[in-house]
Amino acid sequence: MQPLAGDEPTAIGPYRLLGRLGSGGMGRVYLGRSAGGRSVAVKIVHPHFALDEEFRARFRREVAAARRVGGAWTAPVLDADPDAPVPWVATAYAAGPSLTAAVTDGGPLPAHTVRALGAGLAEALVAVHELGLVHRDVKPSNVLLTLDGPLLIDFGIARATDGTASLTSSGVSIGSPGYMSPEQILGKGATGAADVFSLGAVLAYAANGEPPFPGDSSAALLYKVVHEEPELGVLSGDLREVAEACLTKEAGRRPGPAEVARRLAPEGAARLVAGGWLPGTLVERVSRSAVEVLNLEVAEAAGVGAQSGPVEFGTPSVGGEFGPAPTIPPAVGPAPTVPPAGVPDLPTVPPAGVSDLPTMAPAVVPEPRDAVPSAPGKVSVSVAATAVPGENGRGRRVSCTVALSVAAALAVVTVGVGFLVKPFLGSDGGAASSDSGAAAKSPSASASSASGGGVIPAAYLGTWQGSATALSGNLPIGTFRVTVEQAAVGKELGRLRQTDQLGGVCTDILTLRSVTATRLVASSTGAKGNHEGCDPATNTVYLTPSHGELVYTSDSSAEGNPVAVMSKTGD
Repeated sequence: MQPLAGDEPTAIGPYRLLGRLGSGGMGRVYLGRSAGGRSVAVKIVHPHFALDEEFRARFRREVAAARRVGGAWTAPVLDADPDAPVPWVATAYAAGPSLTAAVTDGGPLPAHTVRALGAGLAEALVAVHELGLVHRDVKPSNVLLTLDGPLLIDFGIARATDGTASLTSSGVSIGSPGYMSPEQILGKGATGAADVFSLGAVLAYAANGEPPFPGDSSAALLYKVVHEEPELGVLSGDLREVAEACLTKEAGRRPGPAEVARRLAPEGAARLVAGGWLPGTLVERVSRSAVEVLNLEVAEAAGVGAQSGPVEFGTPSVGGEFGPAPTIPPAVGPAPTVPPAGVPDLPTVPPAGVSDLPTMAPAVVPEPRDAVPSAPGKVSVSVAATAVPGENGRGRRVSCTVALSVAAALAVVTVGVGFLVKPFLGSDGGAASSDSGAAAKSPSASASSASGGGVIPAAYLGTWQGSATALSGNLPIGTFRVTVEQAAVGKELGRLRQTDQLGGVCTDILTLRSVTATRLVASSTGAKGNHEGCDPATNTVYLTPSHGELVYTSDSSAEGNPVAVMSKTGD
């Protein structure tokens, strides 16, 4: 990311711009911040396109199509103004390099990462095709690698396939040479099978570091796609079989995206991602970038000049990681009980000492040479925080430095959610101190709210999984997975498995305290055998059904009051 130049806008629509993420043939992409504190990626088209009425009509249509897409592995469109003097579109922001940047800098990806990548993208295409859309430009630069899985981005050339004339000029193919399907190149039109062909090419690129149809000119690439067999390199086993099937010349002989997803991940892409899908070098890179963006936002909120400077990747980064989860507002005075917007009856207990987060100074993220040395095969995570009085003695300014050092051979490391968020909390370590927090843990509080003999309604039962955030939604902390079984009050109802971004796992035992049709209250205690980074304390957690999902909240200020929106897995 680069700081804004003097001739660049500081605001677009309702979004304040914090820095430039990248640029391309269509326009520039900026990191923006909504009035409510949401991180967004704002794409602004080049001004000369705005004068082209054909382009403006296509852009309007493409935005309308993209608004319909909402799969787990796609980037949601949040806002747009196709009719502005210079059209723009905003999507949720997620920290992570494009597949192109990751492979260019670090080389081919390991087989387990390629498998999770393919499964996630295939599931994304299932969601896209079910809406009658075709992406038409699945390629490495349109795939982001985030801690919570791959994201398919940039639906700028996706369009509905039902009953409308093409908006492209005669003889013009939409797509990218080397990743376009033969039928696209030959002008025969594109169906969902074209996206599957492109997916196969993306898998080959991720595994080998080279496209399956190499060439030094567009003409050569297009000829090879139509007439020659792909070069699949080190791909082997079922990964090679899937790629070969996707890259079949005849569109009708290719598998559908649902079949691709099933062959790569019979239990779903989420299961592969939850087990830790990125290699250590990418985990380090994404984590540093996420912290830098967080510090930039905090500095902007405090009115401090952002000292952003370049970070390790500058490709457009959009996605759903920081946006969709409900958020818990920072504390101001006694703990509030107002639920997050759109989520009914969510009790919220803010992290102690976070009320002065807006006065945080921008953190300095060390370059790799400054990272803490690590032994071969291990990951070391160093987090430091300092607090000094703010101006006029009010509040505090907290400077956080996070350094991650990952050796070439990555071994399993476990640090725990609490360890990751402690630097952002107060000097008391985030210990809960509010009266409402104490009351929530008291036996009398649980006894008075018990209902129905503790019989759990069917809406809660089953296995649920989703991404989690802490510190009012500003810090991604990995994946939460909970299994809810039938239980009476005072009995164990299930277990919560928390997998952080580095693959560390903490397991909590959930004991039922009360339940109604709209909220389940449980005590959460760390299981025996957890590593030292896990929070051993007993906390109160809340499970709330919401539009077919299950929303998890916790009063654990030591963990930054985590929130997770979980979907049923079907296990």
